[in-house]
Amino acid sequence: MKKISRRNFIYNAAAAGAGIMASGALSSFSLPAGNMKFGLVTYQWGRDWDLPALISNCEKTGLLGVELRTQHAHKVESNLTLQQRLEVKKRFEASPVTCIGYGSNFEYHSPDPAELRRNIEQTKVYIQLCKDIGATGIKVKPNDLPASVPKEKTIAQIAASFNEIGKFAAGLGQLVRVEVHGNHTQEIPNMKAIFDQVTESNVKMCWNCNPEDLLPPGLEANFNSVKKWFGDTVHVRELNVGDYPYQQLMDLFNRIHYNGWILLEARTEPADRISAMKEQLTVFKKMTGQKIK
Repeated sequence: MKKISRRNFIYNAAAAGAGIMASGALSSFSLPAGNMKFGLVTYQWGRDWDLPALISNCEKTGLLGVELRTQHAHKVESNLTLQQRLEVKKRFEASPVTCIGYGSNFEYHSPDPAELRRNIEQTKVYIQLCKDIGATGIKVKPNDLPASVPKEKTIAQIAASFNEIGKFAAGLGQLVRVEVHGNHTQEIPNMKAIFDQVTESNVKMCWNCNPEDLLPPGLEANFNSVKKWFGDTVHVRELNVGDYPYQQLMDLFNRIHYNGWILLEARTEPADRISAMKEQLTVFKKMTGQKIK
C-alpha cells in the first residue's frame, strides 16, 4: 500500500505541476510508424523458462528480442564455460530471436570502496559474458544516492564508474545500458546530472517508465532533457495496465525516429503468458502505428 500511495502522490504532483491534460490530448493519436521493435525482459514472464523454452516462446509470440535477466532459469551466468557460451550464441543465431543483452544488478553508489570495486570488476566479468554469447551490451543501474554522502559526490562516483566500465566495454564492442532506476537516481534531473559527467559514448541511458518521469516539468520536458543519451533499449511495463502515459511516450520516441528496442518488463501474473505477450505486441503496434498481421 505504501508503494501505491507514493505512486499516486507522484502522479498527482505531475498533473498539478505539468499539466497532464495536455499529454492526454497528445495520447489521442499516434504518429506515423517508426522502426521501434518490441522484445522481452525476462524479469517476471520469462523468469522460469530455460533457454530453449525462452527462445521458443519469444518466437511464438513475435517478441523477437530478449534481455536476459540475471539469476533466472535460463542460467546464462559467468560460470558458463567458453563452450557453453558459444552454445548460447548458436541457439540465438539459429533462431529469429536476438539476444540483446544481459540484465545485471550491478550498482555503483556504495560509499564503501571495496563494495564499489567489487561491482565494477564483476560488471567487467559479465561484459565479457555478453561478448561471448553474442549480445551487444549489459544493463546496469545507479540505484541510490545515500543520505550519508553529499549528493554531488555520489553522482560523480557513479559517473566515474560508468566511464571506467564504458572504456572496458568499448574494447569488446559492447554497450553499457544504464537503467533509470533506484532511490532518487530514477529522478530524471539526477540521471541527467550523472550523464553530464559521462564521457564514454557507448554508455547509454535506458528509459524505464517510472512515475517520477511525470514530475514537473512533465514527461515531454523530462524526456527531452536526456534524449541525447538514449541507447537502443527502453523498458516498459504492460502497455495497457495502469496510468503511465505510454501513448504519449511512444509518440515522443517516434518523433526522434527511435529505432531501438522497447522491452517489456512485465509485472503482472497472467494465467497464460504466451497470450499476454501476443496481446502486448498488438497494443505496441497500435501505439506505434505499425501494421498488425
